[in-house]
Amino acid sequence: MSAAENSISPSAAAREFLAREHQLLIGGEWVGPAAGGSIEVTDPASEARIATVSLGDATDIDRAVQAARAALRGEWSRLTSYEREALINRLADQLIANLELLTELEVLDNGMPRMAAQYSIAKFGGDFLRYYAGWATKIHGETIPVSPQDSRNGDSLTYTRREPIGVVGAIIPWNAPLVMATLKLAPALAAGCTVVLKPAEQTPLTALLLGELVRKAGFPPGVVNIVPGYGESAGAALAAHPDVDKIAFTGSTEVGRKIINAAAGNLKRVTLELGGKSPMVVFPDADLERVVPGATRGAFFLQGQNCMAGTRLFVHEDVFDRVVEGVAAMAGSFRLGPGLDPQSDLGPLISAEQRERVAGYVAAGREAGAELVCGGEAPSGKGYFFRPTLFARTNMDMKIAREEIFGPVLCAQSFSDSDLQALADEVNSTIYGLSGSVWTRDIAVAHRMAAMIDSGQVSINCHAAVDPAIPFGGNRQSGWGREFGREGLDPYLKTKATTVLF
Repeated sequence: MSAAENSISPSAAAREFLAREHQLLIGGEWVGPAAGGSIEVTDPASEARIATVSLGDATDIDRAVQAARAALRGEWSRLTSYEREALINRLADQLIANLELLTELEVLDNGMPRMAAQYSIAKFGGDFLRYYAGWATKIHGETIPVSPQDSRNGDSLTYTRREPIGVVGAIIPWNAPLVMATLKLAPALAAGCTVVLKPAEQTPLTALLLGELVRKAGFPPGVVNIVPGYGESAGAALAAHPDVDKIAFTGSTEVGRKIINAAAGNLKRVTLELGGKSPMVVFPDADLERVVPGATRGAFFLQGQNCMAGTRLFVHEDVFDRVVEGVAAMAGSFRLGPGLDPQSDLGPLISAEQRERVAGYVAAGREAGAELVCGGEAPSGKGYFFRPTLFARTNMDMKIAREEIFGPVLCAQSFSDSDLQALADEVNSTIYGLSGSVWTRDIAVAHRMAAMIDSGQVSINCHAAVDPAIPFGGNRQSGWGREFGREGLDPYLKTKATTVLF
């Protein structure tokens, strides 16, 4: 085997993990599925089967919910906040100690480049767990000066407690599997909740390894349960389960609506992180040496399979051609290849179906009269690759500019020296409102434009600025609620008021 071939071959540790029998984690034990089914896991870069994973269904979800409920009432509820903090930190230690294996499995399962996987797992795996571990000891209530109607002499005490919401059903997507798992687990565990995690059927591997690390960290049985399965069976059963107190979901807006309907049975709480069609607005005074790489990466990170992706590029007419030319040149230079290959800039899309979806949107853009500047096709050979694609001269009447594609397609349109409100109206003419960015040297214009963009998050002179402490979530059909930061902890807590009369 040559050095080049060795660099893109799975390590011995990864091969050993892939060859294992992968069962469900329920009540602290690895168990087989009730119906005995399985899922074949495919490497999207080679289209080869790399592992077989047990397939959970509604029966398995019920078993996992019962285990989570028992854990909520048992040892987990008796741990102090300091003990919860220590356990979450131990899980972060385990994650970092196994960073290389987790990275490799994420790349094989999802297709993303190694560098992106390693950075995201360390930053939004390890750092995120540590951030919320610190919150475990900072959850407290208040005392409130009140005069209840039954208090004859006015002597009373009213105080509040912040308590865990209960059993959490976490349903995560395939675009950043391990990161999405930790984004749900960390605040839930810090709050004292128990969790049933359903990873996407396309990418269950790192979630299952995370389950092993949960056990090694010493969490009581049933605090974290992991049940891979299909959305229409396991996911639907989790969303509708009467003994689940909250659903935390990341995925498409279409599925988000189904989650809401399913959750109505017992009025469980729901947080939704859904789709996006995020704008990047470039003014004529912007530093184009920052704009071009920033906009290119903002559009094509994770092959565009990213809810925060800046897929609508609004550029002032004075610099439009220069920005489009620069983005096209950089996008055209990206090397497509397996994520384990250190020379690869972009990996494959997740599946043949996703590649066909992207190709369909590209065809629709051409038919609508958009100018194809680069990309627009899938290269020959194995793997679900698609070249980064840039359309110019688009407008918001076009399907490619209105709808979330979830692939490497960027739509650029120009604007003139109209007032900011008219520009904001065009930028906001979408059902989504997740992220966005403004590029200018004029800080007054930057703040005014940022305030006018109807999104849960806006960055200035960068795109999709994220950190464990920065609240993140969408407006309109991009979701309900917030993740990250203190706001990300609140949905996992409920408030109880207690009043004592003397």
